[in-house]
This record gives sequence, structure tokens and C-alpha cells, in this order.
Amino acid sequence: MNEAFAGSLSPLLGTYTPRLDEKGRLILPAKFRTQFAPGLVMTRGQERCLYLLPMEEFRRMYEQIRQAPIASKQARDYLRVFLSGASDEMPDKQGRVSIPAKLREYAGLGRDVAVIGTGTRVEVWDARAWDTYLEEQEAAYSETSEEVLPPLTF
Repeated sequence: MNEAFAGSLSPLLGTYTPRLDEKGRLILPAKFRTQFAPGLVMTRGQERCLYLLPMEEFRRMYEQIRQAPIASKQARDYLRVFLSGASDEMPDKQGRVSIPAKLREYAGLGRDVAVIGTGTRVEVWDARAWDTYLEEQEAAYSETSEEVLPPLTF
């Protein structure tokens, strides 16, 4: 294991293309199940996807968000949208997790979905929406500047 992640959970990585079943359940990719076994929080993500957060990551994010000044309308709005759609879920023995109808509607999820690891969370996208988004972003990917990311060495 990479030393940068020693002592912490492994980063959530990769792209998977499972299908939702007729009850709106998602079978979590096997690589993600250990981190989600104790439970997860599912909520609205940005760009019309869903965020699946391991409980530990949700608690960390919540602590950061709740420190935002209550006088900030933008902070209040973000907190409302983020938490009002949140649902704490527990995967079943087959690694399935139910996606509430309101969240499926928000993300425009059909049967075909893309499940992507983004390090500390998993995002669930409608498969077509993900393909479109990725195609649009790949052109800008190579031009990402140091203003966005710290200098990386390879």
C-alpha cells in the first residue's frame, strides 16, 4: 500500500458500470464494499450526480461544513441542499444499497449507471450523463493549471 494512505482507508478509485435493479438498488462494486460495510450517507452531489460517503468521510465533511458562518447565505443554502437530500444507508449482505426515489430523480438515474471512485467518496452518475461529462472534461484535463492543483511530480 502507498505510504500516503498508510493508517487510513484506501482511496476509492476506478469506474464501474453496474445496473440498478427494478427496486432502484445499486450493487456496490466489490472494491468499495469494505469501506461502506459500516454504512454510508448518500446525498445530492454537484453536477447532478450522487455522492456516496463512507460514514467516517461524511462525519469529517459535516464537521467542516457546520463551521461555516451561519450569516453566510451561500453556506446556509449549501448545507440545506446537501443535508436535506441525505439518506443514511446500510448495504445488505449482497452489497446492495437502495437509492431513494428522490435521489434517483435528482441525478436522472436510469438502469445504466456509472459508479466512480473519487478518492474519499464515490459518485453515481447516469451512464450517458457521465460519458458526456467525461468527454467534455478530458479536453481541459491536460490544461489544468497550478492555480487549481499544487505542483505534481511524477
